[in-house]
Amino acid sequence: MAGCLDNFQWPKCECIELGDKRNAIASISAGLLFFAGWWVIIDAAIQYPEQAKLHHAYHTCGVISTLAMFMINAVSNAQVRGDTYSTGCLGQTGARVWLFLGFLLGFGALIASCWVLFGGYVVSPSALHKQNQYAGVAVFLQNALIFFSAIVFKFGRTEDLWE
Repeated sequence: MAGCLDNFQWPKCECIELGDKRNAIASISAGLLFFAGWWVIIDAAIQYPEQAKLHHAYHTCGVISTLAMFMINAVSNAQVRGDTYSTGCLGQTGARVWLFLGFLLGFGALIASCWVLFGGYVVSPSALHKQNQYAGVAVFLQNALIFFSAIVFKFGRTEDLWE
């Protein structure tokens, strides 16, 4: 069953061949997603400046998600595979642990933002939060967009063009 799709090939479409532009398109897309994430939470913070409507501690999720984005993209795929990274105190294992911790922080921030959205604004909202559900949606959207920007920036680019 595992090999049933081994011989299946998608038809080649020449209109979407990116070639040398793949890294530029992936970088611009990731930057736009990252910008949109922070834009959404800044908009929510301006609309709800009171602590009761949007608790200021909820911004921690976005900061951790941003840190995770930098951690995920700090190591290249070649370093994780062990092709180019042989020096340093931990070598390939250190690169893999760093990448794992980056993904752990990213998923943790995304899960925490889901908890903020559903726990604070959807499931059992107070009368004040029931009117201001956009704040919870903004916290979740910020973290989702930043996480997707990290994924696009990490896996959307190719390292073959760097050489």
